[in-house]
Amino acid sequence: MSRNRESNRTDIYNKITDRIIEELAEGVRPWMKPWSAGKTEGRISRPLRHNGLPYSGMNVLLLWSEQMSRGFSSSMWMTFKQALELGAAVRKGETGSTVVFASRFTKSEADGNGGAIDREIPFLKAYSVFNIEQIDGLPDHFHDRSTPDLDPVERIEAAERFFRNTGAIIRHGGNQAFYAPGSDFIQMPPLQAFKDAASYYATLSHETTHWTSPKDRVGRDLSRYSKDRSERAREELIAELGSCFLCADLGLVPELEPRPDHAAYLQSWLSVLADDKRAIFQAAAHAQRAVTFLHGLQATGSEIRDAA
Repeated sequence: MSRNRESNRTDIYNKITDRIIEELAEGVRPWMKPWSAGKTEGRISRPLRHNGLPYSGMNVLLLWSEQMSRGFSSSMWMTFKQALELGAAVRKGETGSTVVFASRFTKSEADGNGGAIDREIPFLKAYSVFNIEQIDGLPDHFHDRSTPDLDPVERIEAAERFFRNTGAIIRHGGNQAFYAPGSDFIQMPPLQAFKDAASYYATLSHETTHWTSPKDRVGRDLSRYSKDRSERAREELIAELGSCFLCADLGLVPELEPRPDHAAYLQSWLSVLADDKRAIFQAAAHAQRAVTFLHGLQATGSEIRDAA
């Protein structure tokens, strides 16, 4: 890999992570912005590509942040070239928003014995997209994508069905929500302990993200969770992001105020992100894998595609 390419990749990590650290330092969890913005109306969804497919992983966080900070009401984005191909054009003076694409390339290296071995090297590429509100001349259907939201009762029934289809063992009692890795069950307070059913399922989405960790699911190592504060903070960040992705998919509202047992993680997250500029990217990727796995357990076989 060239020095310039490595430098560009590092700059991407630093720039995006520094922005998130700045918000966390002010007590703002940036991934909660879509729900906490007072002007937001209707159901929150993931950001969408021009073809209607949802973004995933880190790009969800990036575009949610851009949509909120720049006041866009549409969740649809496209590249300059995609707009041109549709007979439209980005308005003069408009600036794009950064999204990233993670991939790998193969490099051949000497193996020390006169031979060569192929090594896969990951890379991160940034490119710009524009919200459709920055583009003139798009076909009318791009501006008429309103879909009727599910009735609140239907939405809760859909959430209940979703978590039942995972096959996770869910026990009720006490006043704490947690996942027990050794016994492989989720503990939840009774439904009546929550302000409403949506809050119950939003909390369950966090614990179910933890539940995906065993080897026969997605394979995240929790062996150091109780011994290492940094590892615990990383896993809680994964679960929080996974919960946000699921809440957007299921039409739920996540925990806007951190649970008492989670509020302490804010400082730990700041420390982790300051020490490792790739940590938020890794957490978002792990959260996406967890959520994709959970969607794959549904009877319909529907899932959020694991793409950039």
